[in-house]
Amino acid sequence: MGRNMFGPVREPWPDETWKGWWGDNPPYHCPVFVLTHHARTPLKMEGGTTFHFVTDGIQAALRRATEAANGKDVRLGGGAATIRQYLSAGLVDEMHLAISPILLGSGEHLLGGLDLPKLGYHSTEHVPTPNATHVVLTKRG
Repeated sequence: MGRNMFGPVREPWPDETWKGWWGDNPPYHCPVFVLTHHARTPLKMEGGTTFHFVTDGIQAALRRATEAANGKDVRLGGGAATIRQYLSAGLVDEMHLAISPILLGSGEHLLGGLDLPKLGYHSTEHVPTPNATHVVLTKRG
């Protein structure tokens, strides 16, 4: 996950009191690797979630997550800039988008600046429902 998704602190950590948006028992229940430019000791939470703060880039975070997953899937959490980095590097095998017909205003564009077909992605599933349209993008090869 990106640091912005972990918390609102944008500069070096002033201290280690911020423990995420989720309270003492985050919903992940597995190791979570947070991309950041500012080192911090791992944060062990209830329910099996441990946040590891990775300062050496997306490849290092993916390598560590893959090792921790021990053969299981690795999931990528946002924010938008983090997802764009992984898509640009061709490191996402499959992405499920749930697109809701609600206008939220300004923010980061998830797919802005990406040429997904050129990067090898194509739509493999498209399911409209009353509340959202679900689109699955898959990387060829």
